[in-house]
Amino acid sequence: MNECHEIVSFTIDRATYGVPVGRVREILDICPVSPVPRAPDYVMGLIDVRGENIPVIDMRSLLRLPAAEDTPQTRFLVAQMHQHGKDCVLGIRTDRVIEVARLDDDTLRPMAEAELLGWSGAAVGAIGRRNGAIISILDLDNLFAEVPSAILAQQAGAPDDTQGVQ
Repeated sequence: MNECHEIVSFTIDRATYGVPVGRVREILDICPVSPVPRAPDYVMGLIDVRGENIPVIDMRSLLRLPAAEDTPQTRFLVAQMHQHGKDCVLGIRTDRVIEVARLDDDTLRPMAEAELLGWSGAAVGAIGRRNGAIISILDLDNLFAEVPSAILAQQAGAPDDTQGVQ
């Protein structure tokens, strides 16, 4: 597959995930989240990052894992993606951000097993290894394809395309 220069690795439950470092804007300590009415369960709400409204996704909920309390290691990973025909930014609640690092052999491999198992692995773009451990490299564009455009419209005062919704 494509060469992967560097990734940001993080954990959710017992699994390690990664995203290309070029997609990560910043890593934040936990901060207050303003709820968004009628949002899906996995949408925690919005955070304010220097005047910009950033939707935050709870990865545990999105991955159908049990909820967990925040710990001193819990972080928001603020990442860029392309959704609904535009570039946008989302916060991802992680259990712990591990490091910015290169993969063992600096490459990614497609997840061929997904097809064999009859599973749509669109959220996992590839599999890599770091210090011998498996890291699922997330395809952010596909993983968050179901985030409603109304949530993304909250970002930076973008026009809301949900007129008439109450």
